[in-house]
Order: sequence, then C-alpha cells, then structure tokens
Amino acid sequence: MPNIKSAKKRVKVIEKKTLRNNMIKSAYKTAVKKFEQAIEAGNMDEAKVLFSEATKKIDQACTKGVIVKNTAARKKSSLSKKLNAAMA
Repeated sequence: MPNIKSAKKRVKVIEKKTLRNNMIKSAYKTAVKKFEQAIEAGNMDEAKVLFSEATKKIDQACTKGVIVKNTAARKKSSLSKKLNAAMA
C-alpha cells in the first residue's frame, strides 16, 4: 500500500478507471455475442439491428480509449463479413 497522499489518490483513480473500462468492454462483448447468436439462429432481421448496436458499442469503446482504433475497425469488419455471409 502506498504511504504518500498522491499515490493513495492514484490507486483510487485507477480502480475507478478500471471498473469503467471493464464495464465498457463487457458491454461491447455482450453486444457482439448477441449478434453472433442471432446469426447462428438464422434471424436476419434481428441480426441487422444487433449489428448496428454492436458497431455502436465498439465505436464507443474506441472513443473512450478502451480498445485501439485499428482493433475496433478489425472487429467491425469481421462482424460485417459474418452478416454479409449469412445474408448470401
């Protein structure tokens, strides 16, 4: 445990940021899972809606700095490929 006041504060701040980051990461992973389940079930109408929600959550995670820009682009691209393959 830190002894210096500023170090104690940093520990508190890091804990808050970690919780926030985990919450954001969990939200986008859940959105992706829901989308993939809709694809597997063959529900294309629902998959289209969930695709837009998943991409929105990925963009939010990218904006907040939880994931890197290229990672977000790669994830969105892979979801798009899955949707297009299922539609064809």
